[in-house]
Amino acid sequence: MKTLKSYIRKTTLVFLSGMLVISFVNCSGGKKGEPVDDTSTEAKLEKSEIEKKVRDVIYPMPTAFEVTDMINNIEASYIIGLTNETSNVDKYFTNKDQAINLGIYSADLSYASTYNMKQEVMSYMEASENLVVELGITGAFSMDFIDKVEENIKNKEVLVELITGSFYDTYEYLVKNKREDLSLLVLTGTWVEALYISCNISETVYHNPELVKVILHQKSSLGELLELLDPYKDHENIQQVLASLKPIKNVYDSIDENGITDIQLTSIIKQISEIRKSFIL
Repeated sequence: MKTLKSYIRKTTLVFLSGMLVISFVNCSGGKKGEPVDDTSTEAKLEKSEIEKKVRDVIYPMPTAFEVTDMINNIEASYIIGLTNETSNVDKYFTNKDQAINLGIYSADLSYASTYNMKQEVMSYMEASENLVVELGITGAFSMDFIDKVEENIKNKEVLVELITGSFYDTYEYLVKNKREDLSLLVLTGTWVEALYISCNISETVYHNPELVKVILHQKSSLGELLELLDPYKDHENIQQVLASLKPIKNVYDSIDENGITDIQLTSIIKQISEIRKSFIL
């Protein structure tokens, strides 16, 4: 099994997604399950190190913001109804479903923010807040976070900065409180939703080279996601997630240096739709 230390040495950044993962576990202070005082100098220093670690070495995948920004840049329109309905939040009762859909709503929030869809941003903020409460991780957010989002709802740059900052806060909280399994599920949900949006933003995906490039790029990010999940493959929830991702991995594995075919792209679109459907229930 690849060790975390060798993985960190090997990887380089292209990603800072959702909220997650495993690598800072051995460096974080505090007893298992014991919250850390976020106002202390030590906590602030650790957060700075976490941010650098996230930016520099952990995520060799694009963020949901980066994916949706690429979609925005190719002048694809925002599609209402493409994202997960916020009313679905009441369906999620298990930690697994709540964590995965927190990741899905994070990608949806990124999508709405990228297009400056103000009402949708607030709706996904509310849905995410509900799941955060259900998961018992309210300590990950500052008390005035939602107020700041509302105050800056018309300022895309500030909004993106605020939401990205909340990702760091959630990551820090989950790692310090030894809930890495949740963070992995959140990341999986974010990756699945970002790819789903990319695959369904246009009815003629294959004829848009830039959009095909976005989808093809997810081959490497899927590989990195699977590497992050692998050390936890004995956990029941992670086993289920790995089984769900296997069909789309098989499709990506069939793509060679000659590029992606129409059949392969169609299969990716089909597989990600089925995975996502099973996740949002």
